[in-house]
Amino acid sequence: MGAKAKKAMKKQLSKAVSASAQKALSASSAQKPVPTSSTAAPDFLPLEGGPARKLPEEKLKEDVARVVYISRIPHGFYETEMQGFFGQFGVINRLRIVRNKKTGKSKHFGFIEFEDPGVAKIVAETMHNYLLFECLLQTKLIPPQEVHPKLWKNSKIRAKPLNWVQIERKRHDKERTAEEHKKLVEKIKKRDLKRQKRIEAAGIEYKCPEIITNDQPAPKKKKLRLK
Repeated sequence: MGAKAKKAMKKQLSKAVSASAQKALSASSAQKPVPTSSTAAPDFLPLEGGPARKLPEEKLKEDVARVVYISRIPHGFYETEMQGFFGQFGVINRLRIVRNKKTGKSKHFGFIEFEDPGVAKIVAETMHNYLLFECLLQTKLIPPQEVHPKLWKNSKIRAKPLNWVQIERKRHDKERTAEEHKKLVEKIKKRDLKRQKRIEAAGIEYKCPEIITNDQPAPKKKKLRLK
């Protein structure tokens, strides 16, 4: 057999093999079932072999947020008033108005925790932009994962207002150094001079008394003689 005959035989064999392979592929694709909802393709294939499995569908979590954030709280609308007002919607577990640690004054925002998540959602939707004492309340729900663990710390302790009269008395009566006393006297004289100029500009004839300091001797009082 010549070389040309061998090449022709090889070509015929290769064509026959390719045709049989194509027929086998078409037959297997025709027999393969179409995936349905019950026989759907797996979502997870293990790396080390084993049967494939489908991941479970994630269900939407129900609303479990119970904490409502409230801002723009007006002056005078404090814990007792908020307890009475928002208690109309449902049972309140905890309530807190954020206050200044030094003065005890309200920072005009706070938090309310309701017993029922549905009540908290209604309050957040209903009271948003609610006009109260010329202030528009701002409310929103806080998800449980965003609630700080120390949010309700000292929530039951009511801050006592500072006695500003006593604080001012201590500041006024404290002992001053010679330099501090000199600055205070200069400040008083400067303020008194401005007052005298305003009186003169108004056309009022009035002789202002002199300011006597500890450095200057006090003026001698005239003795009254009886005639």
